[in-house]
Amino acid sequence: MKRNLLAIAIPALLVAAGANASIEVWNKDGNKVDFYGRVKAANNITDRGQKDEGDDTSARLGMSGQTQITDSLVGYGRWEYEAKAGKDSENSEVRYAFAGLNFGDLGSFDYGRNDGVLKAITAYTDVLPQFGGEAANNDWNVLSSRTKAVATYRNNNFFGLTDDVSFALQYADNGDNSNTKYFTDRINGKSREAYGANAQWRIFDTGLTAGAGYAQTTESDNRHNTWAAGLKYENYDLYLGANYFQSKLKFDSNYDVKLRGFELVAQYGIDLEVGRLTPSLAYVQHKVKDYGHDREGINSPVAKYVSLGATYDLNKNFSAIVEYKFNLLDRKDEGAKLNTVKDRGHHENKPGTKDVLGVGLIYQF
Repeated sequence: MKRNLLAIAIPALLVAAGANASIEVWNKDGNKVDFYGRVKAANNITDRGQKDEGDDTSARLGMSGQTQITDSLVGYGRWEYEAKAGKDSENSEVRYAFAGLNFGDLGSFDYGRNDGVLKAITAYTDVLPQFGGEAANNDWNVLSSRTKAVATYRNNNFFGLTDDVSFALQYADNGDNSNTKYFTDRINGKSREAYGANAQWRIFDTGLTAGAGYAQTTESDNRHNTWAAGLKYENYDLYLGANYFQSKLKFDSNYDVKLRGFELVAQYGIDLEVGRLTPSLAYVQHKVKDYGHDREGINSPVAKYVSLGATYDLNKNFSAIVEYKFNLLDRKDEGAKLNTVKDRGHHENKPGTKDVLGVGLIYQF
Protein backbone atom coordinates (compact mmCIF):
# COMPACT_ATOMS: atom_id res chain seq x y z
CA MET A 1 0.00 0.00 0.00
CA LYS A 2 2.78 2.45 0.86
CA ARG A 3 4.49 1.81 -2.44
CA ASN A 4 1.27 2.46 -4.38
CA LEU A 5 0.68 5.71 -2.52
CA LEU A 6 4.17 6.96 -3.24
CA ALA A 7 3.83 6.07 -6.91
CA ILE A 8 0.73 8.24 -7.10
CA ALA A 9 1.92 11.14 -4.94
CA ILE A 10 5.42 11.74 -6.27
CA PRO A 11 4.54 12.42 -9.95
CA ALA A 12 1.97 14.98 -8.83
CA LEU A 13 4.70 16.88 -7.01
CA LEU A 14 7.56 16.69 -9.48
CA VAL A 15 6.04 18.03 -12.67
CA ALA A 16 8.19 21.15 -12.94
CA ALA A 17 11.12 21.55 -15.30
CA GLY A 18 14.14 19.90 -13.81
CA ALA A 19 12.19 17.54 -11.59
CA ASN A 20 13.87 14.52 -13.18
CA ALA A 21 17.17 15.77 -11.81
CA SER A 22 15.91 16.89 -8.40
CA ILE A 23 18.11 16.52 -5.32
CA GLU A 24 16.83 14.44 -2.43
CA VAL A 25 17.89 16.21 0.76
CA TRP A 26 15.89 14.22 3.30
CA ASN A 27 14.35 10.76 3.35
CA LYS A 28 13.77 9.28 6.78
CA ASP A 29 10.90 7.73 8.74
CA GLY A 30 8.38 8.26 5.97
CA ASN A 31 9.36 11.88 5.39
CA LYS A 32 10.95 12.99 2.14
CA VAL A 33 12.07 16.40 0.82
CA ASP A 34 13.44 17.15 -2.67
CA PHE A 35 14.85 20.38 -4.08
CA TYR A 36 15.01 21.26 -7.76
CA GLY A 37 15.97 24.32 -9.76
CA ARG A 38 16.59 25.79 -13.17
CA VAL A 39 18.57 28.67 -14.63
CA LYS A 40 17.67 29.74 -18.15
CA ALA A 41 19.87 32.28 -19.92
CA ALA A 42 17.97 33.25 -23.08
CA ASN A 43 17.38 36.12 -25.47
CA ASN A 44 14.67 36.78 -28.05
CA ILE A 45 15.99 38.62 -31.07
CA THR A 46 13.49 40.78 -32.98
CA ASP A 47 12.51 44.43 -33.53
CA ARG A 48 12.44 46.67 -30.47
CA GLY A 49 8.95 47.52 -29.35
CA GLN A 50 7.67 43.95 -29.67
CA LYS A 51 6.64 42.40 -26.36
CA ASP A 52 8.72 39.24 -26.59
CA GLU A 53 11.91 41.09 -27.58
CA GLY A 54 15.08 41.07 -25.50
CA ASP A 55 16.55 39.27 -22.50
CA ASP A 56 14.52 36.36 -21.14
CA THR A 57 16.86 35.16 -18.40
CA SER A 58 15.29 33.64 -15.30
CA ALA A 59 15.98 31.31 -12.38
CA ARG A 60 13.64 28.91 -10.57
CA LEU A 61 13.97 27.15 -7.24
CA GLY A 62 11.46 24.72 -5.82
CA MET A 63 10.94 22.07 -3.20
CA SER A 64 8.51 19.22 -2.79
CA GLY A 65 7.92 17.10 0.25
CA GLN A 66 5.75 14.32 1.56
CA THR A 67 5.09 12.58 4.81
CA GLN A 68 3.61 9.14 5.45
CA ILE A 69 0.79 9.73 7.94
CA THR A 70 -0.74 6.24 7.92
CA ASP A 71 -0.50 3.23 5.64
CA SER A 72 -3.25 4.75 3.47
CA LEU A 73 -2.63 8.49 3.84
CA VAL A 74 0.21 10.72 2.59
CA GLY A 75 0.57 14.45 3.14
CA TYR A 76 2.43 16.50 0.53
CA GLY A 77 3.37 20.04 -0.40
CA ARG A 78 5.18 21.98 -3.06
CA TRP A 79 6.66 25.47 -3.43
CA GLU A 80 8.38 27.05 -6.42
CA TYR A 81 9.63 30.59 -7.07
CA GLU A 82 10.83 32.15 -10.31
CA ALA A 83 13.04 35.23 -10.39
CA LYS A 84 13.11 37.11 -13.68
CA ALA A 85 16.56 38.51 -14.35
CA GLY A 86 15.88 40.11 -17.74
CA LYS A 87 13.58 42.82 -18.99
CA ASP A 88 10.62 41.35 -17.05
CA SER A 89 12.37 41.41 -13.66
CA GLU A 90 9.33 43.05 -12.07
CA ASN A 91 7.28 39.93 -12.94
CA SER A 92 9.07 37.56 -10.56
CA GLU A 93 6.52 35.33 -8.87
CA VAL A 94 5.68 32.38 -6.69
CA ARG A 95 4.70 29.81 -9.30
CA TYR A 96 3.44 27.09 -6.95
CA ALA A 97 2.55 26.96 -3.26
CA PHE A 98 0.11 24.24 -2.22
CA ALA A 99 -0.37 21.41 0.25
CA GLY A 100 -2.67 18.43 0.32
CA LEU A 101 -3.47 14.86 1.23
CA ASN A 102 -3.29 11.74 -0.93
CA PHE A 103 -5.75 8.97 -0.10
CA GLY A 104 -4.36 6.36 -2.50
CA ASP A 105 -7.00 4.90 -4.81
CA LEU A 106 -9.51 7.44 -3.46
CA GLY A 107 -7.54 10.30 -5.00
CA SER A 108 -5.86 13.44 -3.66
CA PHE A 109 -7.01 16.88 -2.51
CA ASP A 110 -4.89 20.02 -2.26
CA TYR A 111 -5.29 23.78 -1.93
CA GLY A 112 -3.12 26.78 -2.82
CA ARG A 113 -1.48 28.19 -5.92
CA ASN A 114 -1.48 25.43 -8.51
CA ASP A 115 -2.17 24.68 -12.17
CA GLY A 116 -5.66 25.44 -13.42
CA VAL A 117 -7.61 22.34 -14.30
CA LEU A 118 -7.36 22.97 -18.06
CA LYS A 119 -3.56 23.18 -17.91
CA ALA A 120 -3.48 19.38 -18.16
CA ILE A 121 -4.91 19.73 -21.69
CA THR A 122 -3.12 22.89 -22.88
CA ALA A 123 0.15 21.25 -21.76
CA TYR A 124 -0.08 18.83 -24.69
CA THR A 125 1.31 21.55 -26.97
CA ASP A 126 3.13 23.72 -24.41
CA VAL A 127 6.42 21.92 -25.12
CA LEU A 128 8.27 24.25 -27.51
CA PRO A 129 11.93 25.04 -26.83
CA GLN A 130 11.37 28.76 -26.11
CA PHE A 131 7.95 29.99 -27.21
CA GLY A 132 4.44 28.51 -27.21
CA GLY A 133 1.94 28.20 -24.40
CA GLU A 134 -0.59 30.71 -25.74
CA ALA A 135 -3.53 28.45 -24.86
CA ALA A 136 -2.29 28.36 -21.25
CA ASN A 137 -3.34 31.97 -20.73
CA ASN A 138 -5.80 32.94 -18.00
CA ASP A 139 -6.28 36.31 -19.67
CA TRP A 140 -8.12 34.54 -22.48
CA ASN A 141 -9.18 31.15 -21.12
CA VAL A 142 -10.55 30.09 -17.74
CA LEU A 143 -8.33 27.98 -15.42
CA SER A 144 -5.85 27.30 -18.21
CA SER A 145 -2.66 28.26 -16.36
CA ARG A 146 -1.33 28.63 -12.81
CA THR A 147 -3.96 30.07 -10.50
CA LYS A 148 -4.02 31.14 -6.87
CA ALA A 149 -6.55 29.94 -4.30
CA VAL A 150 -7.57 26.72 -6.06
CA ALA A 151 -8.96 23.61 -4.38
CA THR A 152 -8.30 20.55 -6.54
CA TYR A 153 -9.38 16.93 -6.33
CA ARG A 154 -7.46 14.51 -8.58
CA ASN A 155 -7.78 10.81 -9.21
CA ASN A 156 -5.03 9.29 -11.38
CA ASN A 157 -6.23 5.69 -11.56
CA PHE A 158 -10.05 5.92 -11.52
CA PHE A 159 -10.39 4.66 -7.96
CA GLY A 160 -7.88 1.88 -8.52
CA LEU A 161 -9.74 0.33 -11.46
CA THR A 162 -7.34 1.39 -14.22
CA ASP A 163 -4.17 3.43 -14.54
CA ASP A 164 -5.28 4.58 -18.00
CA VAL A 165 -8.09 6.93 -16.88
CA SER A 166 -7.63 10.04 -14.73
CA PHE A 167 -9.77 13.07 -13.90
CA ALA A 168 -9.72 16.23 -11.81
CA LEU A 169 -12.26 18.64 -10.28
CA GLN A 170 -11.36 22.19 -9.26
CA TYR A 171 -12.78 25.30 -7.63
CA ALA A 172 -10.98 28.65 -7.69
CA ASP A 173 -11.82 31.14 -4.95
CA ASN A 174 -11.36 34.44 -6.80
CA GLY A 175 -8.00 33.35 -8.15
CA ASP A 176 -6.00 34.61 -11.13
CA ASN A 177 -8.41 32.87 -13.48
CA SER A 178 -10.27 34.81 -16.15
CA ASN A 179 -8.58 38.15 -15.68
CA THR A 180 -9.59 38.88 -19.28
CA LYS A 181 -7.11 41.74 -19.63
CA TYR A 182 -7.96 41.93 -23.31
CA PHE A 183 -11.37 43.24 -22.25
CA THR A 184 -10.17 45.30 -19.28
CA ASP A 185 -11.99 48.48 -20.28
CA ARG A 186 -15.30 46.60 -20.22
CA ILE A 187 -15.14 44.40 -17.12
CA ASN A 188 -12.26 46.02 -15.23
CA GLY A 189 -9.99 42.99 -15.53
CA LYS A 190 -11.21 41.51 -12.24
CA SER A 191 -10.26 37.96 -11.37
CA ARG A 192 -13.28 35.86 -10.48
CA GLU A 193 -14.37 32.64 -8.88
CA ALA A 194 -14.50 29.67 -11.21
CA TYR A 195 -14.85 25.91 -11.36
CA GLY A 196 -13.83 23.25 -13.85
CA ALA A 197 -13.01 19.62 -14.58
CA ASN A 198 -10.89 17.50 -16.89
CA ALA A 199 -10.58 13.86 -17.90
CA GLN A 200 -7.79 11.99 -19.68
CA TRP A 201 -7.58 8.53 -21.19
CA ARG A 202 -4.36 6.76 -22.12
CA ILE A 203 -5.64 4.62 -24.97
CA PHE A 204 -4.44 1.12 -24.10
CA ASP A 205 -0.80 0.61 -25.14
CA THR A 206 -0.93 2.74 -28.29
CA GLY A 207 1.01 5.71 -26.90
CA LEU A 208 -2.04 7.91 -27.48
CA THR A 209 -3.68 10.02 -24.79
CA ALA A 210 -6.95 11.89 -25.28
CA GLY A 211 -8.07 14.63 -22.92
CA ALA A 212 -10.85 17.18 -22.52
CA GLY A 213 -11.88 19.77 -19.97
CA TYR A 214 -14.35 22.54 -19.18
CA ALA A 215 -14.18 25.57 -16.89
CA GLN A 216 -16.26 28.68 -16.26
CA THR A 217 -16.59 31.62 -13.91
CA THR A 218 -19.39 31.70 -11.37
CA GLU A 219 -20.82 35.17 -12.05
CA SER A 220 -24.22 35.31 -13.71
CA ASP A 221 -23.20 38.54 -15.48
CA ASN A 222 -19.98 38.67 -17.48
CA ARG A 223 -19.81 34.89 -17.58
CA HIS A 224 -16.68 33.45 -19.12
CA ASN A 225 -16.37 29.76 -20.04
CA THR A 226 -13.77 27.63 -21.81
CA TRP A 227 -13.70 24.09 -23.10
CA ALA A 228 -10.65 22.34 -24.48
CA ALA A 229 -9.83 19.01 -26.09
CA GLY A 230 -6.47 17.52 -26.95
CA LEU A 231 -4.65 14.48 -28.25
CA LYS A 232 -1.01 13.49 -27.85
CA TYR A 233 1.15 10.60 -28.98
CA GLU A 234 4.47 9.81 -27.37
CA ASN A 235 7.11 7.13 -27.47
CA TYR A 236 10.83 7.37 -26.87
CA ASP A 237 11.63 9.21 -30.10
CA LEU A 238 8.42 10.77 -31.42
CA TYR A 239 6.05 13.25 -29.81
CA LEU A 240 2.90 14.62 -31.46
CA GLY A 241 0.49 16.99 -29.73
CA ALA A 242 -2.68 18.80 -30.74
CA ASN A 243 -5.34 20.76 -28.92
CA TYR A 244 -8.39 22.83 -29.72
CA PHE A 245 -10.15 25.21 -27.39
CA GLN A 246 -13.00 27.69 -27.39
CA SER A 247 -13.76 30.44 -24.90
CA LYS A 248 -16.87 32.60 -24.73
CA LEU A 249 -17.35 35.77 -22.73
CA LYS A 250 -20.78 37.37 -22.46
CA PHE A 251 -21.18 40.66 -20.61
CA ASP A 252 -23.63 43.54 -20.18
CA SER A 253 -26.22 41.63 -22.22
CA ASN A 254 -24.83 43.45 -25.25
CA TYR A 255 -21.56 41.84 -26.23
CA ASP A 256 -20.42 38.33 -26.97
CA VAL A 257 -16.74 37.57 -27.39
CA LYS A 258 -15.48 34.23 -28.68
CA LEU A 259 -11.92 33.02 -28.83
CA ARG A 260 -11.13 29.88 -30.78
CA GLY A 261 -7.76 28.33 -31.36
CA PHE A 262 -5.77 25.25 -32.14
CA GLU A 263 -2.14 24.23 -31.74
CA LEU A 264 -0.14 21.46 -33.42
CA VAL A 265 3.32 20.21 -32.38
CA ALA A 266 5.67 17.53 -33.74
CA GLN A 267 9.01 16.62 -32.16
CA TYR A 268 11.51 13.84 -32.79
CA GLY A 269 14.41 12.88 -30.55
CA ILE A 270 17.74 11.80 -32.03
CA ASP A 271 20.39 10.18 -29.82
CA LEU A 272 23.89 11.47 -30.52
CA GLU A 273 27.29 10.39 -29.30
CA VAL A 274 27.00 13.15 -26.74
CA GLY A 275 23.47 13.95 -25.65
CA ARG A 276 20.18 14.04 -27.52
CA LEU A 277 18.86 16.43 -30.17
CA THR A 278 15.11 17.08 -30.46
CA PRO A 279 13.95 19.11 -33.49
CA SER A 280 10.54 20.75 -33.06
CA LEU A 281 7.88 22.01 -35.48
CA ALA A 282 4.64 23.72 -34.48
CA TYR A 283 1.72 25.73 -35.81
CA VAL A 284 -0.37 27.99 -33.56
CA GLN A 285 -3.50 29.96 -34.45
CA HIS A 286 -5.91 31.74 -32.10
CA LYS A 287 -8.70 34.00 -33.34
CA VAL A 288 -11.04 36.38 -31.51
CA LYS A 289 -14.55 37.29 -32.63
CA ASP A 290 -16.07 40.25 -30.82
CA TYR A 291 -19.50 41.54 -31.72
CA GLY A 292 -22.23 43.69 -30.14
CA HIS A 293 -25.48 45.48 -30.80
CA ASP A 294 -24.17 49.02 -31.16
CA ARG A 295 -20.83 48.74 -32.96
CA GLU A 296 -18.95 46.85 -35.62
CA GLY A 297 -17.32 43.69 -34.31
CA ILE A 298 -13.82 42.23 -34.56
CA ASN A 299 -12.87 39.01 -36.32
CA SER A 300 -9.11 38.77 -36.15
CA PRO A 301 -6.18 36.52 -35.13
CA VAL A 302 -4.55 37.21 -31.77
CA ALA A 303 -1.78 34.63 -32.34
CA LYS A 304 -0.67 33.03 -35.58
CA TYR A 305 2.77 31.60 -36.30
CA VAL A 306 4.89 28.66 -37.38
CA SER A 307 7.68 27.60 -35.03
CA LEU A 308 10.84 25.76 -36.03
CA GLY A 309 13.38 24.93 -33.35
CA ALA A 310 15.41 22.35 -31.48
CA THR A 311 16.53 21.35 -28.01
CA TYR A 312 19.96 19.81 -27.52
CA ASP A 313 20.20 17.97 -24.20
CA LEU A 314 23.89 17.48 -23.53
CA ASN A 315 22.87 15.51 -20.44
CA LYS A 316 19.93 15.57 -18.02
CA ASN A 317 21.22 18.77 -16.42
CA PHE A 318 22.29 21.00 -19.33
CA SER A 319 20.53 21.96 -22.57
CA ALA A 320 20.84 24.42 -25.44
CA ILE A 321 17.72 25.73 -27.18
CA VAL A 322 17.01 27.58 -30.41
CA GLU A 323 13.67 28.46 -31.94
CA TYR A 324 12.55 30.67 -34.82
CA LYS A 325 9.00 31.98 -34.79
CA PHE A 326 7.65 32.81 -38.26
CA ASN A 327 5.09 35.46 -37.36
CA LEU A 328 2.04 35.22 -39.66
CA LEU A 329 0.12 38.16 -38.21
CA ASP A 330 -0.83 41.07 -40.45
CA ARG A 331 -0.34 44.60 -39.20
CA LYS A 332 -4.11 45.11 -38.84
CA ASP A 333 -4.64 41.98 -36.72
CA GLU A 334 -5.49 42.25 -33.04
CA GLY A 335 -2.46 40.12 -32.24
CA ALA A 336 -0.15 42.75 -33.75
CA LYS A 337 -1.64 45.32 -31.39
CA LEU A 338 -1.29 43.04 -28.37
CA ASN A 339 2.34 42.23 -29.27
CA THR A 340 3.31 45.89 -29.39
CA VAL A 341 4.77 47.40 -26.23
CA LYS A 342 3.72 50.90 -27.22
CA ASP A 343 1.64 52.09 -30.14
CA ARG A 344 3.99 54.27 -32.15
CA GLY A 345 1.12 56.09 -33.82
CA HIS A 346 1.78 54.49 -37.21
CA HIS A 347 -0.39 51.42 -37.64
CA GLU A 348 1.52 50.20 -40.66
CA ASN A 349 4.75 50.14 -38.65
CA LYS A 350 3.56 47.98 -35.75
CA PRO A 351 6.40 45.61 -34.77
CA GLY A 352 3.94 42.96 -33.57
CA THR A 353 4.20 41.33 -37.00
CA LYS A 354 7.93 40.60 -36.88
CA ASP A 355 9.60 37.19 -36.71
CA VAL A 356 11.48 36.26 -33.52
CA LEU A 357 14.60 34.17 -32.96
CA GLY A 358 15.01 32.73 -29.46
CA VAL A 359 18.30 31.24 -28.24
CA GLY A 360 19.34 30.08 -24.81
CA LEU A 361 21.14 27.76 -22.42
CA ILE A 362 19.46 25.91 -19.55
CA TYR A 363 21.00 24.36 -16.44
CA GLN A 364 18.69 22.38 -14.20
CA PHE A 365 18.94 20.04 -11.24
